[in-house]
Amino acid sequence: MAERICVAQIGGAHGTRGEVRLKSFTADPMAVMDYGALETEDGTATFEIESLRPAKSHWVAQLRGVRDRNAAEHLANTKLFVPRDRLPAAETDEFYHADLIGLAAVTTDGRVLGTVVAIHDFGAGDILELRQEGKRDTVMLPFTTATVPVIDVAGRRIVIDPPEGVFKE
Repeated sequence: MAERICVAQIGGAHGTRGEVRLKSFTADPMAVMDYGALETEDGTATFEIESLRPAKSHWVAQLRGVRDRNAAEHLANTKLFVPRDRLPAAETDEFYHADLIGLAAVTTDGRVLGTVVAIHDFGAGDILELRQEGKRDTVMLPFTTATVPVIDVAGRRIVIDPPEGVFKE
């Protein structure tokens, strides 16, 4: 399992006083403030959220030490991580996306389909992205119990019951 979990991403500057647009990946977007200092992917910088408020399609955050637009602009697209032990344990039938990335995807009869490369949420529910075995392209599937009836994190696999025609032979 991942030692650090990505909990947010800075989208870019908001205004002139150093605020940033923030996309929170936590179930409750405000919870991103509860985890203390957030670190960059390479671990070279940490940021604390001083304030967080909703905007039309994102959140606006004031980060400690970021006080002007230039500084905020340099942080565009920065992913923010916390150590896993700061996060609550996942409930039954809940999973951190980081724990699913890299799992083998197999059919109900055991045929390997590929590997989980991402989980997306475009607004209508989670979508599972799989890289097909032996191919460069990916396939998107609804991440529902009908399509993904079994998730075995310890066994490093998920079972897929794909809709007909998704995987062409």
